[in-house]
Amino acid sequence: MSDAARSARRPRAFILDDGKGARAPDVEIEAQDDAYEHEALAADLPPDEVAVEQAQKRGIAARALLSWAGVFWSALGGLVTLALGLWFDALIEGLYARAPALGWVGLALLAVAALALLVLATREALAVFRQKRIAAMHAAIAAARAKDDRDAARALMQQLIGLYERRPETARARAQVLDLTREIVDGRDLIDIAERGLMHPLDERVQREIAGAAKRVSVVTAISPRAILDVLFVMAQTARLIRRISEIYGGRPGFLGFLRLVKSVGAHLAITGGMAVGDSLVQQIVGHGIAARLSARLGEGVLNGLLTARVGISAMSVCRPMPFSVEKPPGVSDVAPFLLSRGKSDA
Repeated sequence: MSDAARSARRPRAFILDDGKGARAPDVEIEAQDDAYEHEALAADLPPDEVAVEQAQKRGIAARALLSWAGVFWSALGGLVTLALGLWFDALIEGLYARAPALGWVGLALLAVAALALLVLATREALAVFRQKRIAAMHAAIAAARAKDDRDAARALMQQLIGLYERRPETARARAQVLDLTREIVDGRDLIDIAERGLMHPLDERVQREIAGAAKRVSVVTAISPRAILDVLFVMAQTARLIRRISEIYGGRPGFLGFLRLVKSVGAHLAITGGMAVGDSLVQQIVGHGIAARLSARLGEGVLNGLLTARVGISAMSVCRPMPFSVEKPPGVSDVAPFLLSRGKSDA
């Protein structure tokens, strides 16, 4: 090939004119925003997820450090502590006045009690901090999935793996998710795979706990001779169910943490309407005619069982460290189908 042919085929730059021989003005190309990024940022969270986050903020999540209620309880707690201190001081002095040996025994017992109280307070603080961490992780995972944020998803999956690092039954799922954090580019896909691998077995355990509690409540309510026994049993089973669900998902609520958790579950029930309208629970009960066609006791048993299942589902949504995205949120008919089928067959 000749040199002229080579020069003719070389890449060249041309200056455009305006068609009249004059040079066209310089054109500035503006950077265009990513349409997919706008779509992800504009994606709103589903109403169920918004309800869960609102409930967590009311009970578990961090609140304002200073409030009039907090000031009142702090002042009242200080007065009670001073009163107990004066009482213990008088007790130890009285024991020393009676016999020095009794005084030393009383002082030793007081030291042991103070040490135990310090350990309990530390455990309570750690339990509350753990619940706050799970609530914050839940909200952060929901936001990362909505934005399809790869870096945030990887960091959050590391936290989720760390939450279950002492659970032998999750070892295989944790190893799989850890490997995928290095391979998968899409943050939303990584979160969905982690939900299938890590959350699905835990969800099945929680649903079994809810079904067992609902069955026990329905049977005991149906055969119990006293209404007060029904109330006490339902309260005990509900408290046990909420605590078990929190433990399965990684929470370890102490007394104060349990009270915060109950507050969050109650807030979730209030926000979502108490009874799950989407499950058509009221229509199923009315349609079967349980209470009207059989006996009032059997109807109360089935209704209490259904309400216990509803509380368990709310606790499941609040305690779960990540929102339902790929997995379908269970309904009352999913966790306690035996109650509805039993009512239908009896009717």
